[in-house]
Amino acid sequence: MQSFSALLSVVILATSASAFISMPLTKLAPPAGSYLAGLPDADRARAAALKSFAAGGPTTVPASNLAYVQYTTSVGVGSPPTYYNLVVDTGSSNTFVGTGIKYVQTSTSIFTGEDVNVTYGSGYFSGLEYFDQVTLAPGFVITNQSIGDALSYADFEGVDGIVGVGPVILTEGTLSPDTDELIPTVMNNALSQGLIQEEILGVSFAPATSYNDTNGALTYGGIDSSLYTGEITYTPVTETYPAGYYWGINVTEATYGSASAETTVIPTSTAGIVDTGTTLVLLADNFFHSYMKAIPGAKLDESTGLMTVPASSVSEIQPLNFTVGGTVFSMDAAAQLIPTDQNTAWGLSANKQYGVVSYLGTNSGEGLDFIIGQKFMENFYAVFDTDSNRVGFAYT
Repeated sequence: MQSFSALLSVVILATSASAFISMPLTKLAPPAGSYLAGLPDADRARAAALKSFAAGGPTTVPASNLAYVQYTTSVGVGSPPTYYNLVVDTGSSNTFVGTGIKYVQTSTSIFTGEDVNVTYGSGYFSGLEYFDQVTLAPGFVITNQSIGDALSYADFEGVDGIVGVGPVILTEGTLSPDTDELIPTVMNNALSQGLIQEEILGVSFAPATSYNDTNGALTYGGIDSSLYTGEITYTPVTETYPAGYYWGINVTEATYGSASAETTVIPTSTAGIVDTGTTLVLLADNFFHSYMKAIPGAKLDESTGLMTVPASSVSEIQPLNFTVGGTVFSMDAAAQLIPTDQNTAWGLSANKQYGVVSYLGTNSGEGLDFIIGQKFMENFYAVFDTDSNRVGFAYT
């Protein structure tokens, strides 16, 4: 888990509110080029960790994009609350603080007697579990939410922790001594405490045009129809292991190019996951190489782990098309490339053109053959529907 996170807005569909309420979120600014250069390897390490798993009315808080590569939201813990900038992560389900601003105990803090430990691939945290009050927006307060107090951790520079919004099964084995205990997520508790009527999470990202863009939205308890066009296409969570333990879906196929000159990237239905905590789009190695070979002159830059595209081919890049639930979702040329004016912030060579699609680190056939990360979701509205056990996408 990298920690150069961009701020996310929070939209909460509460049972009592009837109008949009907006609140700006504060940005963090990590040193440009300091640790973004390790992002591809960090995403692949996260992928390896993911594979190893064994078994009302709306309230809106707008947010910002930081450093182009991830999103955070401001979450209050305790009473009075201390506010933390937490990575929004659909690929994990524990919520913890303390990697930047330390956990501040108040009258609402209750130590459970449990240790908590979670590994994220390139990062980890371990510490103590507390129940505490969590404020996601003014008037939207969850009580007795599990919070990890991170006493030991790695690779969370620039942020204060994670708010985990993945399936609750991902919390199994994270506590000690009660290793079999599941920890209700913020979504679980918001529903059980009547703060939302549906356990649905809507996510809106957008491409950043500057280092500090206010351009994201996170919706607890429903969807925001103003953030997408047309209809939402839903597909059930896959039953394939291990993708099915996450927000995993089946992609029917993926192609590169137009119908008249098309290259098959993913030939048959295969399972992967949709993960806000991964920046890039990662494809099984054989799928990625089919994609890269279709772009004239494209090659893998071993020093960064990213694909580079020669200047002569940039204008020739064709759409990358994913078929999900019978609908084709296409990433155009711009969506497949890192804007060159962002190269310095990523720690990349200023005069090269890099892609956002990279390799997973394993070939297909292992039950998790792709990860749809932030760079895909910057082009589409995403819905994570626990009630109906499905994921949805729509054009924006």
